Amino acid sequence: MTVPLHAERRAGARLSRIVFDADTIARRVRELGEEVTAAYPTGELLVLGLLKGSFIFLADLARSIERPVVVDFMVASSYGSGKASSGNVRLLYDPATDLAGKHVLVVEDIIDTGRTLQRLLTLLAARQPASLAVCALLDKKIAPPIPEVRFTGFECPKAFIVGYGLDYAEKYRHLPFIAELAE
Repeated sequence: MTVPLHAERRAGARLSRIVFDADTIARRVRELGEEVTAAYPTGELLVLGLLKGSFIFLADLARSIERPVVVDFMVASSYGSGKASSGNVRLLYDPATDLAGKHVLVVEDIIDTGRTLQRLLTLLAARQPASLAVCALLDKKIAPPIPEVRFTGFECPKAFIVGYGLDYAEKYRHLPFIAELAE
């Protein structure tokens, strides 16, 4: 799918193609909300977003889950301003919410190498939640399988993508679609 001129203007950059348009994303997020609702009929559900990339996805997903949820966030960094993960994961904000005995659903924007997610899951599991699962909007399918990944929106290309919360050097999160950033 080529990038329409109005999308180029909105992005302020050269995008090589739109990977997932806004309607496709909205439809899949509603389906994920239904899947999460069915998977957690009882018990306290904590939806724990990994900032900053997941904030738009988390907001749409939380509104699609048809049961009470508690929302909190974590901030971890492994990219800085580059296009590749540094491999050095830093936890910048740790949630204050007690996880013991709760169903914890970690909401992630994209699974790339899986290193950040694996480190966070180890940290969260030590806090004794009733269950621990991951809902990822995108999966590049390059990380070793992560058993906790229970819900996935889309398999995505191995290119660098932006939009719908995903960024390059803090830019392009505002785009309502997901696009490949031109080299």
